[in-house]
Amino acid sequence: MKELERDRVAEAYGRWAPVYDVVFGPVFRRGRRAAVDAAERIGGRILEVGVGTGLSLDYYAPGSRVVGVDISGPMLDRARERVRRLRLGNIETIEFMDAEQLDYPRGAFDVVVAQYVVTAVPNPENALDEFVRVVRPGGEIILTSRIGAETGFRGTVERWLMPLTSRLGWRTEFPWARYEQWAGQSPVSLLERRALPPLGHFWLIRFVRLDD
Repeated sequence: MKELERDRVAEAYGRWAPVYDVVFGPVFRRGRRAAVDAAERIGGRILEVGVGTGLSLDYYAPGSRVVGVDISGPMLDRARERVRRLRLGNIETIEFMDAEQLDYPRGAFDVVVAQYVVTAVPNPENALDEFVRVVRPGGEIILTSRIGAETGFRGTVERWLMPLTSRLGWRTEFPWARYEQWAGQSPVSLLERRALPPLGHFWLIRFVRLDD
C-alpha cells in the first residue's frame, strides 16, 4: 500500500482549495453538521483539526471558542476570509499546523473535532494520539471519517485505488480494526459509531478522553 506523504497531502489540498467548497461542500454537509452538533453538546474551547476552507465554522454557537488548524496555506487563506466575511467573533484563531504535531499543551481543549482528516494524514495513529493529548479528561474527540472494508470485493478495490487516491490527498483503505487497535492502547472509550446518510459511506465516531 502506498502511504501518504505530508508534503504531498499539503500540495494536493492546495490544488483543491479553489474548488473545494463546490466539489466537497454538499457531499460532506451532513457529516459536518453532525460533528459540530456533537461538539456543541459539550461546548467550551473546541479545536477543529483540518479546518480546510472553514466550511464548518459558522455552524458553531457564538458561545463556543473555536481554533482551526490545517497544513494547507491556500485552504487557510479561504478559512480566514470566511471568518472575516461572516464576522465570526467566536473563532479564536486559524493557524498553520500539522495534525501529527499539534503545538498546544496537554488538555488545552474541551473537544477536538477532525472531519475527514484521519484518512488524509500520513500517520493516522500519531494524529489520534495528538488529539488525545490536547483534549482534557472527560472531553471528546469527534471524528467524521470514511471506514474502509476489511475483506471482500470492496476491500480489494480500495487497496487497488490507494496509489491514485494518495496522490489526491487521502487513503481509501482504512478499516475499523485500526481504530479498535489504537483505542485499545489509548486512554479513550468509544461513545458512538454511527453511519451518516445518505449512503453510509462515512461515519460519525466519538471517543471520550479518560483519566490516565
